[in-house]
Amino acid sequence: MPEPKLLPLLLTVAESGATIAFALSGLLEAARKRLDAVGVCVVTGLAAFGGGTLRDILLDRRPFFWVAQAGWLWVLLALAVVAMAFMRARHFAPTERAMRWPDAVGLGLFNATGTQLALAQGLPAIVAVLMGVVTATFGGVLRDVVCNEIPTAFRDHRPYAICAFAGGWVLVGALWLGAGDSVALIAAAAVATGLRALALLVDLELPAWSPGEDRRT
Repeated sequence: MPEPKLLPLLLTVAESGATIAFALSGLLEAARKRLDAVGVCVVTGLAAFGGGTLRDILLDRRPFFWVAQAGWLWVLLALAVVAMAFMRARHFAPTERAMRWPDAVGLGLFNATGTQLALAQGLPAIVAVLMGVVTATFGGVLRDVVCNEIPTAFRDHRPYAICAFAGGWVLVGALWLGAGDSVALIAAAAVATGLRALALLVDLELPAWSPGEDRRT
């Protein structure tokens, strides 16, 4: 009987972990681009809140998750200030590779919570899975666009949104097989993050678009 009480707690923990992970990815990307303090805070916030905010808009959930828990705004501001001071003191030079690992963790966690929340509203499985993909990827897309980059989800040729898509179906499948909501949530997050991490470790790439020779005259 503890499941109904455990799930909201687990969703909160997963959302918190995803928010911090994407905030770190945004912070590292902003630092890599040598943005000023305002730019770092804005990019950090977009990465952390972008996907969850779009999810809440599409699911008509009010207030937004970061408005309902406004303490997150202070946490992210403090994180940005401390991280900037640390990197300046240590002369730490962030790389794109360093940004990918917290991004992978956030991908799995936000995918699982987005899919779970959509299913809880009675949406069809395919819609819920796509909602999870949107939640997991949109923050990173906003981060990259503001930093004047083609979004990582579209350009590095390694499975990204596909990992989130697979994780969403793991959650749906686990529930269909009778697993508890909490077990399904953990399994989905683990699969999505694990697939993304595996793709990064073995340098797995998807086929790239190859238009061939330009025949224009």
